[in-house]
Amino acid sequence: MAGKVTLRDIAREVGLSTTAVSLVLNDRPCKISEESRRRIKEVARRKRYIPNQIARSLVTRRSQTVGLVVPNIESRFFSSLARRLELGCRERGYVLLITNSDESSENDSELVGLLANRGVDGLFVVASTGAEERGPLASTLEGLPVPYVMVDRLIPGLTGDKVAFNNEAGGYLACRYLLDAGHRRIACLLNTASNTGRERRVGYERALRERGIEPDPALVFPCAYYIPEAYEVVARVLATDVTAVFAGSDNIALGLLKRLYERGLRVPRDYSVVSYDNSAADVLFEPALTSIEQNVDELAAAALDLLFRRMGESEEGELGTPEEHILMPRLVIKSSVRTLGEDVA
Repeated sequence: MAGKVTLRDIAREVGLSTTAVSLVLNDRPCKISEESRRRIKEVARRKRYIPNQIARSLVTRRSQTVGLVVPNIESRFFSSLARRLELGCRERGYVLLITNSDESSENDSELVGLLANRGVDGLFVVASTGAEERGPLASTLEGLPVPYVMVDRLIPGLTGDKVAFNNEAGGYLACRYLLDAGHRRIACLLNTASNTGRERRVGYERALRERGIEPDPALVFPCAYYIPEAYEVVARVLATDVTAVFAGSDNIALGLLKRLYERGLRVPRDYSVVSYDNSAADVLFEPALTSIEQNVDELAAAALDLLFRRMGESEEGELGTPEEHILMPRLVIKSSVRTLGEDVA
């Protein structure tokens, strides 16, 4: 097997110095004729030259890598987000290193430090439940030597770049739609240990109060963003007189449907349901769930644009003022809600 092609091999063939070849192949400014540039690049292509990224990083002080910390890569929402961030990084010539905190606030700070020590040029951070308050993660982020963007789950009071959806507006839209369909007893299943869940609850309660209905705390069921936990919680929901359910995530909705169908109950015949996320896996639901959509493409694009702008500013030595971009969710109407009084088979 032939050895790896080096800059010296290319320089020898074109009759120029290795420094000149390196400058051309790294697109650095240099006083080399266009004909010599063309010859260098043609020889590099013919010999299938692969740049040594480690050596290049020592010169440019850029690793061409970005880190991502997510709470649960098995979540439909977070896996979709990771995929789009990875694609966006790749299109910009970067590699995305994905780490999973398993929804452990203790892991968040450790993973951020690990990625920073590996020399990433920037970081996307989705905090785990419990790390959204000021603590080790906030302290680690404040001391980071590279730019970062908090995505989806934010730490209040932390000065830094942030991109997220308006969770309060999402909870409001979900509950208002059920109210418009005539429902008054509406259960709410969401992760109240998380800022996102608490904000969605605020929107749910605002919609009720607008209709003159005082929220009933007994109809709010704390539930982690996992199918098994939701399945267990639904047993308590069935002991109430609710006619509709606002599920705080698609995973929660899946747990809900599993329990209902085991009991011979159907959506929307027996219960109307509005879910949250409108993930790609929604095609697996029966019926198709009316849901609050957090458009992952929009979220990823905003996060990518902000982080890569910051990375460019960091290279120039002048970071701009931290920004917070709050995006608006939307209601996607499908077939899981019936108007009270309507006959549904």
